[in-house]
Amino acid sequence: MARPKARELTERELEVMHVFWDRGESTAADVREVLEIQGRDLAYTTVATLVRILLEKGFLRQTNEERPFRFVADRTYEEVSGSLLGDLVQKVFSGSRMQLLQRLFDQKKLTKAEQSRLQEILDSMKKQGSD
Repeated sequence: MARPKARELTERELEVMHVFWDRGESTAADVREVLEIQGRDLAYTTVATLVRILLEKGFLRQTNEERPFRFVADRTYEEVSGSLLGDLVQKVFSGSRMQLLQRLFDQKKLTKAEQSRLQEILDSMKKQGSD
């Protein structure tokens, strides 16, 4: 029996997706070059394999038919990060956003700017009538 395709992203797949979100349409060679500049020296074949896997998983789509093949993100950063965060909250914190926030605040004290931004978010939510 074939193993079902994972819907989650591996750490390396997520690194590749960040390149597509930052740059837009790119080739595997473009991605490899960006990762190399960032200090990740991966073989071209490794990057090409990661791109193929992301294509198969539905995170990327191919935009041309001739070589070199070009790809773009088919899922937005907001969509993917929201899904990953939701999975994390469910798996680690049993669905409790409050436990997640408490853990974040326990890890590192908020700067004044972060406190101010958090207050703006809370105030905005209050105005919208969110609980």
